[in-house]
Amino acid sequence: MQEKRVNPNYILLSFIVSLSATLGSLFFSEIMQFVPCSMCWYQRIFMYPLVFIFLINLLYPDDKIFKYTFIIILVGLLFSIYHNLLMFGIISEDMVPCVQGVPCSTTYLDWFGFITIPLLSFVAYFSLFILQLLIYKNLKEKQ
Repeated sequence: MQEKRVNPNYILLSFIVSLSATLGSLFFSEIMQFVPCSMCWYQRIFMYPLVFIFLINLLYPDDKIFKYTFIIILVGLLFSIYHNLLMFGIISEDMVPCVQGVPCSTTYLDWFGFITIPLLSFVAYFSLFILQLLIYKNLKEKQ
């Protein structure tokens, strides 16, 4: 029977993506002094632990990494999708959970007319989602 092993490149890429997203969010809030909205905080809550989970998995490989991370990434991705729908005006401002502090539709960043902080979050979560699907596929092929 062949031993199941997750491709370590997928774990390394997942670690790099989650670390970049975490450091990026800290840069925007702590260095650039952009106050995060409620939706940004929810996305951070689901991103920050992923850095440690992927780092630990790099140091001590565990083939159950998909089970540990997939639901966290999926929930963060759903928050990210919701936030982007709001930013692009598809969801009404009335349907937003940001009732205190900074409005969720605040645009601190607008690169090339469409790249916003919520879009960067979506790209990070979607990348992690795809990487986790590749990990799952990799494990299934080795069974």
